[in-house]
Amino acid sequence: MFKDLDNLLSKKEKKILFVGIGNLLKMDDGVGVYITRKIKNRINLSSLIVEASIENYIGKINTLNPDILVLIDCMDLGSAAGTFKLLPLSQIQDTTFNTHNISLKRLSEFFAMPVFILGIQPEKIGFGENISYLVKNIADKIIKNINKQEVNHGC
Repeated sequence: MFKDLDNLLSKKEKKILFVGIGNLLKMDDGVGVYITRKIKNRINLSSLIVEASIENYIGKINTLNPDILVLIDCMDLGSAAGTFKLLPLSQIQDTTFNTHNISLKRLSEFFAMPVFILGIQPEKIGFGENISYLVKNIADKIIKNINKQEVNHGC
């Protein structure tokens, strides 16, 4: 399940930027922000929280100039709650989610680097601040997986 993410993180020579997308007041929709808040920044890996307004951060992301951009967001994968997939943005249908003003696929047109989405299947997207158990459980595993990819300092 983590193979694609591990493969991406193994590219130590590449600068990867994780961008947390979501609405913290709509339960599982806030999972991208939850994960991104807990990512440990280091030389080749950084994070940026944009919540529901990624279009306002296009300039900032391009200024940071990562080699690879990974958008973390909840999305309907047609799977069980807590399922996640890492996909090239080119494989995402061109739809605008109710929490975004621009479709994520269209958004990729503003970036020169490869853009991926780490999409997590929500269980609940109603009004509320708590992420459901299944989604939080997988989010914590994703965080642990990303943070275990520490830079080797020759020790």
